[in-house]
Amino acid sequence: MTEAYIVLIFAAIAVLVVAKLLAWPVKKIMKLAINIVLGVILIYLVNTFGVNIGISIPFNIVTALVAGILGVPGVILLIIINFFK
Repeated sequence: MTEAYIVLIFAAIAVLVVAKLLAWPVKKIMKLAINIVLGVILIYLVNTFGVNIGISIPFNIVTALVAGILGVPGVILLIIINFFK
């Protein structure tokens, strides 16, 4: 009986999360998607061409989130932070 309640609670949470995601305006979702794609491309380009001058940004979940949420300024921020490590 308790398993049924646990499944019901998780289903309710999943419905709330999906409803919240669908409530976002499409414009914000598209902007976030464009920033994510642009950020990943810029990190790739920095890692490809920056090797010659000693710049490398490790690609992990933190750098992907920074580049995805902030876009181009996020990648610039990651490059600046890379000089201080």
